[in-house]
Amino acid sequence: MRQIILDTETTGIEVRDGHRLIEIGGVEVINRRLTGRHYHQYINPERDIEPEAIEVHGITDARVANEPVFAEIAEDFWAFVRGAELVIHNAPFDVGFLDSEFQRLGRDDLGPIASGCRVLDTLKMARDRHPGQRNNLDALCKRYDIDNGHRELHGALLDAEILADVYLAMTGGQTALTLGAEGHSNSEENNTQQSGGFAIRRLGAGRPRLRVINASDAELEAHQRKLAGLREHSGACLWDNLEENPGEAATAEQRGA
Repeated sequence: MRQIILDTETTGIEVRDGHRLIEIGGVEVINRRLTGRHYHQYINPERDIEPEAIEVHGITDARVANEPVFAEIAEDFWAFVRGAELVIHNAPFDVGFLDSEFQRLGRDDLGPIASGCRVLDTLKMARDRHPGQRNNLDALCKRYDIDNGHRELHGALLDAEILADVYLAMTGGQTALTLGAEGHSNSEENNTQQSGGFAIRRLGAGRPRLRVINASDAELEAHQRKLAGLREHSGACLWDNLEENPGEAATAEQRGA
């Protein structure tokens, strides 16, 4: 499944007051793997940015004065997200602004978002899983041990990258293979990030298969001696049932038999 983890920054809170997009950031995930593809664009909103919004994201009128307007980037953005599931924190906010921008263009072939993309709201998901708790992005990073110490201000691409780690952790995906505090250098093909004191190393899709090492004759003999000892002391050995009825043996093992 193709997903785009998406975030936006705006000139203000209320789209109905005429506020506009000033930044879009998104990262691509396919079958729960970050692909390395991303979309990032600053946008000239053709209006002033509210001081309260600047305090949140740090993007000023001067910063976006020479950026393209939404009409100039709409087709490229739509090509990136079309057909994907959009994973957004507090999705109604971002989708409302995106839909508003497409509606201004009068281009039905480019939107609105709801007509071409499924939308998954991670804020709703977090509230369902953690009722009564804080579920903003910073709180979720702390809860799932995701390092966001480099996030001093909101930024669309940075927040999308952080949300990708949070989403994978929140939905049970394994994002780290470390068993202890030993990490990998961040120089390893830029596939390693630090998270909560542990290293998150993203494995490439083209990595070689794991080696399968068979037991030696001596190890097999030692194994049989161990099983014989179990039979002698307990009168039975669960291992003996594995080849005859593996499902029943597994169930017994789970019961503690």
